[in-house]
Amino acid sequence: MGLLDSRLAERAPELMKICELIFTPPYQVIEGQDGRSRVLSGTIWEEIAGYCRAVRCGDQVWIAGTTAVHGDVTIGGNDPWAQTHFIIDKIEGTLQSFGGSLADVVRTRVYVQDLARWEPVARAHGERFRGILPANTFVQASLVGKDYLVEIDADAILAGEAADLSSRA
Repeated sequence: MGLLDSRLAERAPELMKICELIFTPPYQVIEGQDGRSRVLSGTIWEEIAGYCRAVRCGDQVWIAGTTAVHGDVTIGGNDPWAQTHFIIDKIEGTLQSFGGSLADVVRTRVYVQDLARWEPVARAHGERFRGILPANTFVQASLVGKDYLVEIDADAILAGEAADLSSRA
């Protein structure tokens, strides 16, 4: 089933079919002359705002605010739980691009459009990060896209083989 969580399949089978067709991480890593590696996911926001999905320097990775958008499609519709799972899938794909995994995440920041809908977001975050337990902040924010219910950014410190690769570069 790839990166998509099996619980998502139970909750939204049609979403699973769409995601399997269009969401194919890991992403390409671009090595910069500045010693940093970058990942672009191809969202319209990266070009408009001049940023990348993630930057890696040494064993540290900073992942930009991530929403449940793929191309011009918002994945998860009006379901904050489904959007959160898709966002974490994108974060996981980004980390895999650098040789890491969700286990390397040390901090997440979760932004919700409507604080009254925080609980499904927190539950999805808990399902995916249970046992990892990164530091976390939860904030209500006006998000850029009208259909975006959730945005998450993450910081990671790569361990093991992924970290060893950076020391050889």
